[in-house]
Amino acid sequence: MTRLLENKVCIVTGGAKGLGHGISRRLAQDGAKVVITGRDGAAAEAAAEEIRKSLGAEAIGFAADVGVKSNVEAMVERTVEAFGGVDVLVNNAAALSPNILLEKKTDDMLRRTLEIALWGSWWGMRAVLPHLRQRGGGSIVNFYSIDAQVGAWLHVDYNIAKSAILGLTRSAAVEWGRFNIRVNAIAPTGLGQVFAQLVKDVPGFLEAATANNPLLRAGDPEHDIGPVVAFLASDMSRFITGEMINVDGGQNLPGYVSKPHNLAELEADG
Repeated sequence: MTRLLENKVCIVTGGAKGLGHGISRRLAQDGAKVVITGRDGAAAEAAAEEIRKSLGAEAIGFAADVGVKSNVEAMVERTVEAFGGVDVLVNNAAALSPNILLEKKTDDMLRRTLEIALWGSWWGMRAVLPHLRQRGGGSIVNFYSIDAQVGAWLHVDYNIAKSAILGLTRSAAVEWGRFNIRVNAIAPTGLGQVFAQLVKDVPGFLEAATANNPLLRAGDPEHDIGPVVAFLASDMSRFITGEMINVDGGQNLPGYVSKPHNLAELEADG
């Protein structure tokens, strides 16, 4: 491994499972001290323990619902207590509401989606700001999505949140550049929790989902997505800020068809 992040302190929200877990492992392999957070504190600590044992890296797990401001602030405080500061924030945590049509989405669905994806990123960025400034700078990696790019069916609340995160990323890059804080976003397509479960449950799903991907495969969280996050977190990207990088094997070029096969059923339901 490159050890790009030797002795850097990195927070990964939603880092216990799926993409977040793979990213956490990659950052640890590159020398980072990793704080893994998630609503399931036991899962977060189990992921940290696995990293400590298998990689010999410093890692801790912490229960935090990033849709709750006090939880986000406590997450940052715990990180500083454990490791003396913060260098990198990876705002990976997100949530999907039920797959139903726009006109059937509720205010509560939108509210909760915004709380976790958008407000969680906003609160996390503001909470780490004084600590990044104390270090003389740092890196924030936010998460956009191909779903917002293509206007994916049944994900309107998620698409709204991801679109707002792109605006937040660019504005923070402009304003916080004066503190030597870089803020970038990635739009990953990989074997996250939902994708991996569909691959497991639906025969032929993986082949169908990757058929029009230029690289003809799904991204591996640790080996395909993680290295890009490590790059953006490291001094290798010291002159990159305000960017959005597609980490999807080229999937954004053809896009994908998200129109549900059971549209009539969804229209009639409820």
